[in-house]
Amino acid sequence: MSPDPRSQQLDEETPLLHTEGNAPAKKLQTPLPWRQFSMLLVLQIAEPMTAYVISPFAPQLIRDIGITHGDEALVPFYVGLLHSLFFATEALTIFHWSRLSDYVGRKPVVLIGLFGLSLSMICFGLSKTFWGLVLSRCLNGALNGNIGVMKSMTVEMTDSTNVARAWGFLPLAWSSGTTLGPFIGGELARPVDRFPGVFGRSEFLKTYPYFLPCAVPATVSALSWIVIFLYLKETTTPQATINQLLPWKKRKAVPSPALESPPASSSINKPVPIRDLFIRRVFIATGSYAGIALVDISFRTVQPVFYATPISLGGLGLDPPTIGTILAIQGIISGLIQPLAFPKLHDIMGPRNLWLLSVASSVPMVALFPALNTLARSSQSVWYLMGLQLAFLCCTNFAYCISFMYINAASPNRASVGATNGFAQVVVSVMRAVGPATANTAFSISIEKQYLGGNLVYCVMGGMVCMVMGVGVLLPRTMWND
Repeated sequence: MSPDPRSQQLDEETPLLHTEGNAPAKKLQTPLPWRQFSMLLVLQIAEPMTAYVISPFAPQLIRDIGITHGDEALVPFYVGLLHSLFFATEALTIFHWSRLSDYVGRKPVVLIGLFGLSLSMICFGLSKTFWGLVLSRCLNGALNGNIGVMKSMTVEMTDSTNVARAWGFLPLAWSSGTTLGPFIGGELARPVDRFPGVFGRSEFLKTYPYFLPCAVPATVSALSWIVIFLYLKETTTPQATINQLLPWKKRKAVPSPALESPPASSSINKPVPIRDLFIRRVFIATGSYAGIALVDISFRTVQPVFYATPISLGGLGLDPPTIGTILAIQGIISGLIQPLAFPKLHDIMGPRNLWLLSVASSVPMVALFPALNTLARSSQSVWYLMGLQLAFLCCTNFAYCISFMYINAASPNRASVGATNGFAQVVVSVMRAVGPATANTAFSISIEKQYLGGNLVYCVMGGMVCMVMGVGVLLPRTMWND
């Protein structure tokens, strides 16, 4: 950090105490680069749309392919497995994509990721067996390197005066994707049955009843690829081209990520070796992100299954169109609240306190699940409790923005922001693989064995929240680079 210029001009005539008149002026906020930043928002829409389009129809899809042989208790298990496989394969590759972006630039990796999203969704829509679904989801996760890269690009497009505002807008775009995805999935699944006048003669859609909702996000990803290719500018200085990093190409003065020497990487203009990422502040920031991701993905994968499960077995017994509409409304409201409320709450409470409050809000959010089923059993309206649950979810989502800020502040240097985000995303992807499998398996056991009155899953999710709160107390009150 460069010294304060005033410290170089001190003499016997310099007052020791600053008066209000000569206090340093507050730094003006830099405007966001909207032309480029808007393209990141487009990416943020495409990502969750592909991830969540299957949520409304996944339970029915599992029933249709016959993998459960009519056992309703196994439906949550297989739905959770589909969600977990995506994040498990992502965990194996996401760091390498983010690390690669530090060397070849962000734009090439983003284009590869969009291609992977589009291809995998087409494959998912054409799958007729459970193993076909598994391979499609694995392909989706393996080729999806954009999550960490987009966070790096956000940091490189902003500075300390406007980064909080940028993080406030990203959830709006993300929520747009989580809104459109479930809505598309709920409305367009089995289109021959839903809209016989329009699609009743399509033999293709009769054979592949879930292709249409998968084709929409695939098309959005393909169109996003064109926009990014034509208009997005690179935000970092590439150290090499992809061709130079291929093992069969002769390298000329290109440092290998694996063999890079410490003296060569100590410069602030070069990515640090991987071992230099293993420091306390990176671990703490990563833990905060992984913790909220574990709680959030567990809730989001249990939620549609809970809605689809019959009331007698502990759910609400809703159909896919209704589930899709509820999730869409949830995404709209959550997305609008983020940019409006987050910057102000961040300035008032500070990052650490707001993060702790956000995670604590997930306790009543989870506790409302059994309360909803209790009302449904007595034929009472559940909508006001669903609205209250949504309010707690909106508050919980603030923790994401704060974790992103901590992670980028924890990076050893600016040239390693991509690797730091990649390392964090690996841990988060593991948690997102563990969360759905754990929560939905607990849901299946709750239905089948009726442990704790059928509420075992909610006790498991409550335990997750308590564990995550323990990580949050380690966060500093201000960012490390402050």
